[in-house]
Amino acid sequence: MSKKFIASSGSAFVIAEAGVNHNGDINLAKKLIDVAVDAKADCVKFQTFIPEKVMSVYAPKAAYQEVNAGAGEYQIDMVRKLKLPFKAFEELASYCLLKNILFLSTPFDFESIQYLEKLNMPFYKVPSGEITNFPHLEAIAELGHPMLISTGMSTLDEVRAAVETVYKKGNKAIALMHCVSLYPAPVEYTNLKVMETLGNEFNVPVGLSDHTLDIEIALAAIAMGARVIEKHFTLNQSMAGPDHKASLNPHQLKDMIQKIRNIEKSFGDGIKKPHRLELDTASVARRSLVAARTIPRGTVLQREDIEIKRPGTGLMPSQLNVVLGRKTLVEIKSDSLISMEMLS
Repeated sequence: MSKKFIASSGSAFVIAEAGVNHNGDINLAKKLIDVAVDAKADCVKFQTFIPEKVMSVYAPKAAYQEVNAGAGEYQIDMVRKLKLPFKAFEELASYCLLKNILFLSTPFDFESIQYLEKLNMPFYKVPSGEITNFPHLEAIAELGHPMLISTGMSTLDEVRAAVETVYKKGNKAIALMHCVSLYPAPVEYTNLKVMETLGNEFNVPVGLSDHTLDIEIALAAIAMGARVIEKHFTLNQSMAGPDHKASLNPHQLKDMIQKIRNIEKSFGDGIKKPHRLELDTASVARRSLVAARTIPRGTVLQREDIEIKRPGTGLMPSQLNVVLGRKTLVEIKSDSLISMEMLS
């Protein structure tokens, strides 16, 4: 895992989630990698699974899957069409290396965990559906790699149990992803404050796996301190398949990442001081003490002798009481700046 991923400050880690949006076609998968590279994502992530090891032949589709991919078949029938063979992931990992982007794939079964271990991934992603699958968590934790754990559909107690399961295997390098497992997730269900709850409870880096339709929730998460952002993307939202409609198109992905980086540039160091380029503005926008009329030499200054006007290059208005009662050493022309050298 890169230092960037686990840092408590600096740039957040952005995962472009290709998932199964390749529709079982390795050439489409490579095109998705190209899109992630062009968008300047830190990582592109796929999903590795053996359908028969993940689900019963009688497992039904989720409601969103029926809407997006059609009804009339079991979940396994749909997933078999979206599967890539193990060999394909070696090719995709090599392609990512060539394109200088991190390769990642989420394993959904033990065989896939062992296979991906051969591909030298920087960390492992645990999907929300496996957070209560302790044998799965233990199998990954035992590998000793950092783990990114999604927490969709879970209670705080379930998250705690998952974290303790990983810790018991001696693996303390984890980050948690707040997630709402709806596709798409309505913005009013997002509950971004959960990120703060997770961070305070477990003292680990926290991020957001965002399933809302647009990019503003991911941007809000960054502003709230998210260290990791994961977002589904596709080549075309009108393609057939369960996840395309809830995914960003290439332009949206690029726009999101660019805006994330702009937001991060705005954070600064937290020290309240004027930027050096503001000093010129201050000289124009602020005010100074000026003569309300032409003031003869030897005049004891009264309040009516002084006005407060721009520019801000003379005595500050806060020095008014220091000036009052002093005698002028020279004549001060009307509307001229007053300086201490003019006074006794």
